[in-house]
Amino acid sequence: MAFARLGETGSEIPVFQIGEVSYDLRGLTADIDGAFLESDGLARAATAAANGELPVLPDAASLRIGAPIARPIKIVCIGLNYRDHAEETHAELPREPVVFMKDPSTIVGPNDQVFVPRKSVKTDWEVELGVVIGKTARYLDSPDDADAYIAGYVLSHDVSEREFQIERGGQWDKGKSSETFNPLGPVFVPSAEIGDPQALGLRLWVNGEQKQDGTTANMVFGIRHIVWYLSQFMVLRPGDLINTGTPAGVALGQPEPKPYLRGGDVVELEIDGLGRARQEMVQA
Repeated sequence: MAFARLGETGSEIPVFQIGEVSYDLRGLTADIDGAFLESDGLARAATAAANGELPVLPDAASLRIGAPIARPIKIVCIGLNYRDHAEETHAELPREPVVFMKDPSTIVGPNDQVFVPRKSVKTDWEVELGVVIGKTARYLDSPDDADAYIAGYVLSHDVSEREFQIERGGQWDKGKSSETFNPLGPVFVPSAEIGDPQALGLRLWVNGEQKQDGTTANMVFGIRHIVWYLSQFMVLRPGDLINTGTPAGVALGQPEPKPYLRGGDVVELEIDGLGRARQEMVQA
């Protein structure tokens, strides 16, 4: 059971997927967004499908796959959150989560083109587990409370420009917020469908060569801790996306000359249970 959004950019149709069948959700909701999640939309969709109340979307397989959630209010990212990634970049393990923000307009579909920014020489890849918030979270008492606020999970690509991020003023958001820098999907999977989110494999290839092969078990700060921690500093809203960090294998951690992305490169990535994505890099 999963959710997706199919169709041209700006006109995506929300669907509920069971196996290979996509059911049209437009009778229940205009989109897969915070309002849908907050109103118990996941359960309502499952019930409607079980009762035969959702029509099958014709020709769903021929439609473009959009990002599986509508543009959130915010994208919150956690840096240096895998032990092997911190080691490859010669960074100390953080004592608290490293938090930065990413422009929500960076979200595109899982197979859409990604633009290498003008004057970029250090565009990098990062496969990440994305956490989607299901209801308003503020000042949670304990990480044990976090599960009730997590709607589900998505495959997220936190594309990064390292020169902009590290060498241009020391403020990470600039290196994370270029146009198309957060391909998302193909599907949004409710948390109940994921057995243990801290035991998922993450993999990424560039031009067919595998670069990343990690597991969420290697996180410095686990998913529940991250949601609890963030709620102490900001209100997490339904539909918000949290990118939880990337394992080793990024270009930044490679020997010189580092193989940063260029126009024409193809990135493929996947996470267990969350599908696979493919993006061609295009020079802006």
